[in-house]
Amino acid sequence: MNRTLHDLASLAARMGVGGIFFAQGWQKLEAGLIETGGQFAQLGAPAPRLWAGATMLIELVGGTLLIAGLAVSFVGMLLFAEALAVFILTAGDAGLPLTGGDINLIVGLGAASVLLSVNGGGRLSVDHMVVIKRRDAEEADDLAAEAEADAVINALREPRAKTDPDPKGPVTFPASSSTSEEVTEALPKPRTARRSKRAEETTESKTEAPAEVSRPTGGESGDTLVAGRRTGKAD
Repeated sequence: MNRTLHDLASLAARMGVGGIFFAQGWQKLEAGLIETGGQFAQLGAPAPRLWAGATMLIELVGGTLLIAGLAVSFVGMLLFAEALAVFILTAGDAGLPLTGGDINLIVGLGAASVLLSVNGGGRLSVDHMVVIKRRDAEEADDLAAEAEADAVINALREPRAKTDPDPKGPVTFPASSSTSEEVTEALPKPRTARRSKRAEETTESKTEAPAEVSRPTGGESGDTLVAGRRTGKAD
């Protein structure tokens, strides 16, 4: 409700202030640059025809744009500057209507112009219906592009986060018998097995019975040498 009242008040202010500025500019246009410049010359303004042409264009174009609600902030400040310059130059001389007329009218138009420049033209204006909507659409496109870029970055980060192990978490290995057997077979066998085999062979050789050695020569026939001593028939 308050926003609607604000929009209606802005529309009424734009119509009133812009209409007055447009009417003053149209009056200068009908009178002509020569007559309007002559009145500025009577006030001692430098380049009176330039003053006449500038004020006429500012009031005509600025009043039209203010009524339509286009570039209200810029137009409001421009009309305020024009009203302030005419106020300083004419000092509210009521005898010269083409230069501004009554001081009360100049002050009121200047104050209303700066107020519209600060508050804006409201939603019932060209600024809101065209320019601001286009700006909002561009901002929405920028936000959509940023969101899409963020989604792509997050999609690229997710696989890496899944593959990287957690350094703080426990490390577990699957219990597989086949894997443990393969690892055991792949490990080199210790040399202690070979050494134990050699020790067993040496022990067996020592525990074997002494072999009988026959001697072809020396001593009597039938004698044998067993474990370093001779045995014969006499035994």
